[in-house]
Amino acid sequence: MTDLGDLHHFLGISVTRFADGLFLSQRQYVVDLLQRVAMAECHSTATPVDTHAKLSAADGAPVADVTQYRSLAGALQYLTRTRPDLAYVVQQVCLFMHDPREPHLAMLKRVLRYVKGTLSTRLHISTGSITSLTAYSDVDWAGCPDSRRSTLGYCVFLGNNVVSWSSKRQTTVSRSSAEAEYCVVAHAVAETCWLRQLLQELHAPISSATVVYCDNVSVVYMTANLVHHRRTKHIEIDIHFVCEKVALGQVQVLHVPSSHQFMDIMTKGLLVQLFTNFRSSLCVRDTPA
Repeated sequence: MTDLGDLHHFLGISVTRFADGLFLSQRQYVVDLLQRVAMAECHSTATPVDTHAKLSAADGAPVADVTQYRSLAGALQYLTRTRPDLAYVVQQVCLFMHDPREPHLAMLKRVLRYVKGTLSTRLHISTGSITSLTAYSDVDWAGCPDSRRSTLGYCVFLGNNVVSWSSKRQTTVSRSSAEAEYCVVAHAVAETCWLRQLLQELHAPISSATVVYCDNVSVVYMTANLVHHRRTKHIEIDIHFVCEKVALGQVQVLHVPSSHQFMDIMTKGLLVQLFTNFRSSLCVRDTPA
C-alpha cells in the first residue's frame, strides 16, 4: 500500500483543505459542461428553478435534439454528488427524458445558468464530533400535474455535515398528505438505519437516538400512538417499520415548523432569499477567501 498524501482530486471532485474542514467542488466539471453547450458566457440566475406551477409532460413542442437533452440531464445528475441544492430540479429535468419538450429544455438551461453563477459554491465538510445522526424529511403532496404523484425529499446529517440526500417522485399516488409525509419519513428512517449500521462496522457507533424532523403533526402522532393506526392500513408497513425503530429507542420523530423546514429545497421551487438560506443549511457555501 502506498501513501499518496492528502486528497486533492477524486473522480472529478476537487478537495480543498481549510482549518475548519474540507470543501468539495466540481468546478472544472461544470466549466467543461458549459463550454460543451456554448454557455460559458451566459448570464447567471439566482435560483435553479422558479416558483411557478409544475411543468407538464405535454407542454410545448418537442425539442429538436433529444440526444443532447438526455446527455445534459445525465451530466447534471453527477453534479448532484456535491450539490444537494440541485437535487430537486435535476430530478424534475430527468422526468421528461423520454419525451423532452421546449419548456423542459428551458428549465434545463436555467439550471446551467444557475451553476454558472455559483462556480465558487462548494459542499462544506466541517471538523467536529460525529455523535449525532439527524434527518429532515418533507413532501410536495400531489404536486405532479399529470399523475398527481408526490415529490419526496430528505437529507441526513452526521454531526453538522450533510452526508446523504434524496429528491424523487413517489411511485404511487398518496390519498392524503399524511400518507405521503409518512412515506418519506420511512425512507429517511431506512437511510439512517443503514448509516448507523455502517458507522458501527467502522467502530464509530452512534449511541443517541436518531432524530427525524417533519412538518406534519399527524405523522408525529402516528409514530407514537397506536390508536391513530386504525384508519391508516394503506401505509401499515411503513407505520410498523418506523414505530418499531421508535420503540427500540433508535429513532425519534419530532415536529419542525414549516418556516424552518429547509427540505422544501428538495421538493419545490423557492424564492431567492429562502432558497439561499436553505442552501447554506445544507452545507453548500462559498469558499472562504
